[in-house]
Amino acid sequence: MTTSWEKTDLLDALAEQRELLLITVRGLTDEQAARRTTVSELTLGGIVKHLASGEEAWTRIMVVGDGELPDGMLDMEQYRMTGDDTLHGLLERYAAAARATEDAVTGLPDLDRGVPLPRTPWSPPEPEHWSARRILLHLVRETAQHAGHADIVREALDGANSTAQR
Repeated sequence: MTTSWEKTDLLDALAEQRELLLITVRGLTDEQAARRTTVSELTLGGIVKHLASGEEAWTRIMVVGDGELPDGMLDMEQYRMTGDDTLHGLLERYAAAARATEDAVTGLPDLDRGVPLPRTPWSPPEPEHWSARRILLHLVRETAQHAGHADIVREALDGANSTAQR
């Protein structure tokens, strides 16, 4: 059962991880945001784009609850900042996705609500269900993981890191 403070605590934890990620892209040009700085294919712009896509997809899964795979959820282009992307545009998309997630969670009567997960190539044979709470925890974990990636990518770019900029 959802307590009166649980939604706030989980949304605050997610917001804190987003804030750490956003520190890593402060003051960057589009060229810097698109630059690979490690052996990984990840770029700062690509990480922001992926996290925006992820929040959009998981919020849809949580709210709609139809078990359908959201458009673009498995599209590998979500990890790459393309020539059509700007860091400003990606940040606006990420902020909109964050607001949509917060609005969706606030509007849920209970975080115990279970929803079927979409089928993916790595899904188990039997249908899987997650609670809205687990989806939120997944978003916190995913954002924290990629904030760490972003910190390494940024440090390799120009020596900056989120700890020193906080």
